[in-house]
Amino acid sequence: MTKIFNDPSEFAEEALAGFCDVHADLVRQVPGGAVRRLRPPRPKVAVLAGGGSGHYPAFAGLIGAGIADGAVVGNIFTSPSAQQAYLVAKAAESGAGVVYTYGNYAGDVMNFGMASERLAAEGIAVENVLVTDDIASAPPSESAKRRGIAGDFTVFKVMGAAAEAGADLAEVVRLGRKANDRTRTIGSAFSGCTFPGAESPLFSLPDGQMGLGLGIHGEPGLFDTALPPAKELGRELVARLLAETPPDAGERIAVILNGLGSTKHEELFVLWGTVAPLLRAAGYSLVMPEVGELVTSLDMAGVSLTVTWLDEELEPLWLAPAETPAYRRGNAVREAGTVAAGGASDDDVASAAFVATDASRQYAAAGFAALEATQSLLHDAEERLGRMDAIAGDGDHGRGMVRGIDAAAAAASAALAQGAGAGDVLAAAGDAWADKAGGTSGVLWGAGLRALGESLGNSSAPEPAQLAAAVRAFADRIVQLGKAETGDKTMVDALLPFASSFAGLVAEGVEPGRAWEDAARDATAAAEATAGLLPLKGRARPLAEKSLGTPDPGATSLAMIFTVMGPHLTAAVSRESVGARQ
Repeated sequence: MTKIFNDPSEFAEEALAGFCDVHADLVRQVPGGAVRRLRPPRPKVAVLAGGGSGHYPAFAGLIGAGIADGAVVGNIFTSPSAQQAYLVAKAAESGAGVVYTYGNYAGDVMNFGMASERLAAEGIAVENVLVTDDIASAPPSESAKRRGIAGDFTVFKVMGAAAEAGADLAEVVRLGRKANDRTRTIGSAFSGCTFPGAESPLFSLPDGQMGLGLGIHGEPGLFDTALPPAKELGRELVARLLAETPPDAGERIAVILNGLGSTKHEELFVLWGTVAPLLRAAGYSLVMPEVGELVTSLDMAGVSLTVTWLDEELEPLWLAPAETPAYRRGNAVREAGTVAAGGASDDDVASAAFVATDASRQYAAAGFAALEATQSLLHDAEERLGRMDAIAGDGDHGRGMVRGIDAAAAAASAALAQGAGAGDVLAAAGDAWADKAGGTSGVLWGAGLRALGESLGNSSAPEPAQLAAAVRAFADRIVQLGKAETGDKTMVDALLPFASSFAGLVAEGVEPGRAWEDAARDATAAAEATAGLLPLKGRARPLAEKSLGTPDPGATSLAMIFTVMGPHLTAAVSRESVGARQ
């Protein structure tokens, strides 16, 4: 359990600040994460690792010569926002392009993808390399759906070494993807991890049990089984990896036996005593193996075994020198460079003057009241939502939603005070939600609120049909971005019934407040019905069976939020509608 913290919600930011202070000779903090202290004297590809906090040494601990030029750092187990990814890239980019590399998680894919679009629009060459090494998270036939776990390190190492040697962007990307294609990982958890400030771990196991097929975001294993002696555990892990040997594999392999946070090095050495002989007996030469903590999960007790099948291109990159705060190999040369702030900041764009009618400003106040009601609701529901999410996910949904709504309410308040109309207030709230919450739900809620605001505009308070159209815009943007459908066990399972019901009732002439109440009940019923579904998207998908019987937390929170927002968003519309009928 994490015992040293101040405000749990600020744990990740304070940890990053402390890390950057301790290692100021190698790194410097920038908005969104950290980069190398010195900018390169000549253009080189900027390799940017990224993801949520809680995995140290990944990701910030790997900034330095031979590995990463920077790290985009989200909240604990939560994807960093698109804004964070963009700002770190602007600080690290030196003229040869940027490559983001990260585990294959929905929130990361969305946020790094949006940051890439923004960089490309500015003329900066940018690519993304996803890590998909976890063999437990999808079958070989669906390897593109696999998540990234400790294999992150191998891929980062290969890409960083290639960039350090002067390879161009296309070559760095090619080698990174090649390393990913030849990397496999399997892991096992012995106990769950605990968020700072939480009273209990995200999951627990009975004495003498382990969860095979863990994730690195606090997810439990795919199935529980008896914890065997080290020899049997080693045989199990090796057998599962070798069963997925690439067809063109050679006889030389890079091996990582990784501790997840609470497993002692001595225990790892005992397990290595089984793993290494088995791999050698299978005909492999072990090339500079690593045993220790490289990609952790807070204080989780567990291990993972990673194998990368090397060839004449990958082996020199695996062996190349590196020097970072948390990892050193050989004698990496620190090139001379300049210390420069570089990049962009959150304050670079000055606030534009808001233009809106008085009617829209009055409706903006109702929108802000809806956000305040949501803020109170989510603070009360944070622990419950986290517990729901921990059944088959990483348990961060409640905390992420709280961070999102707190940022959204603050941004909406500031915009309202500056005279913004309803559209700009809700758009500002959406942008802040996406930036500060991170993760899949953060980017979806942020994009949805912005779409809602853009549809409402700043010229008037909405008529009933206009509000229904704005809700549809909210739903369409989330479906477009998240690619989920009804039945996938996501927030969409509650969102689409709400949007359809509200629009239909409004079209029939039902008073907007009543129509919203009825639609919210439909959304609540739909969210509860997700308990009988298997998740087909997101982190819960690999643990689908575990989620049966538990409603989807995203659908649940959406139904709750729409229920409390209704009285505020429909009050002005209801009076106008009633007046028109009279």
